[in-house]
Amino acid sequence: MSTSPTTYHFIAASEEFLTVEEPLEEVLRERVRNYGEVGKAIDFWLVRRPAFLKAPELTEVATTVPSPAAAVISTDSKFIDFLKLRLEFVAKGSFEAPTAAIEDPFAQIVDA
Repeated sequence: MSTSPTTYHFIAASEEFLTVEEPLEEVLRERVRNYGEVGKAIDFWLVRRPAFLKAPELTEVATTVPSPAAAVISTDSKFIDFLKLRLEFVAKGSFEAPTAAIEDPFAQIVDA
């Protein structure tokens, strides 16, 4: 039985930018709190050194992201649009997974 791919939206930047220079932790913590209040399941994840950026279909966007990279991925495109506006200097894109090129949207590059 095959699983149909899910569309994931993302913002990506250098790991340093997303996890140290920008107040991303505060934004994500507030989002978690809000989701808890309204009973919504978490639909976003912070992925350090995301392997999906190595997929051939993401080559163009991946070349704009310094290594080591980090990304916030979500099934909610509006949240990613919000993050792009809030953080400004990030790359934005989307992909489907699981596919042949991206088996696991949460996979990390071990040796970067």
